[in-house]
Amino acid sequence: MSESAAGQSEPDHSDSGGDVEALRAGLRRIGPMVVAFSGGADSAFVARVATDALGADRVLCVTAVSPSLAPEELADCRALAGEWGLRFAEVHTEELADPAYTANDGSRCYHCKTSLLEALAPVAAAEDAGAGATVVLGVNLDDLGDHRPGQQAAAERGARFPLVEAGFTKAGVRTWSKRLGLRTWDKPAAACLASRVPYGTPVDLGTLRSVAEAESGLRSLGFGQLRVRHYGDTARIEVPVGDLGAVVARREEVTGAVHRAGYRYVTLDLDGFRSGNLNNGLAAGLDDVVLASAPGGRR
Repeated sequence: MSESAAGQSEPDHSDSGGDVEALRAGLRRIGPMVVAFSGGADSAFVARVATDALGADRVLCVTAVSPSLAPEELADCRALAGEWGLRFAEVHTEELADPAYTANDGSRCYHCKTSLLEALAPVAAAEDAGAGATVVLGVNLDDLGDHRPGQQAAAERGARFPLVEAGFTKAGVRTWSKRLGLRTWDKPAAACLASRVPYGTPVDLGTLRSVAEAESGLRSLGFGQLRVRHYGDTARIEVPVGDLGAVVARREEVTGAVHRAGYRYVTLDLDGFRSGNLNNGLAAGLDDVVLASAPGGRR
């Protein structure tokens, strides 16, 4: 038995989508590290377990700040760092300056992650008294089955995925986060704001601000898990099917919040919330074409 972050004894078994002892051992083998810390359940879990296992002096948790990061997420990263005693830093990324990113084809995430790794590289190089550190990301096994070209960009630049190496699924991350007393255990997934823009529609600062404002307005009404998909002057709201009735019941408040973000039309997706569903809009074979044309070819 080992002790959890909350001081409770925890069973050392790996039947819940991941083995926390294997994760701790793997993190120790990696050594000094920079955790790409978005504040989501996965990266928060890695940041906390790594800090507990190696000590804050060997783990730097870095949040990439850009218009594609929701303001609430940045605020929560700062809050978590304070609550958990993480060694914390922020870097600014410039993905909007890259035409390959703003074009928003199926390789957008590749270029976004490239920007992130380029920003983290000098930070990692300065760690451990200049001996350098390894960049790690909170990628889990479930992420490997989706269209995620950003993982290729990270792997090409030497980043490690300790959750994958320790056999963690998303359910495993949530299960162990709860056992360890981490408040992020049930935090809704919050991909970057650019993921709300259909492929082929250019990503720009105004679009990201509109999405961020609309989603912030809806969260202020008490809707936690949601997406506002951007279709020009039309916003398509996705919430879990169980929340559809609440959205309709509060129609005026909902539409008011979205109109204030600059959208003329407000629609509700009756299929409900589906994380990453815009990937379904990729034409057959586009994945092969995009990744073959990206540096490094297919992942």
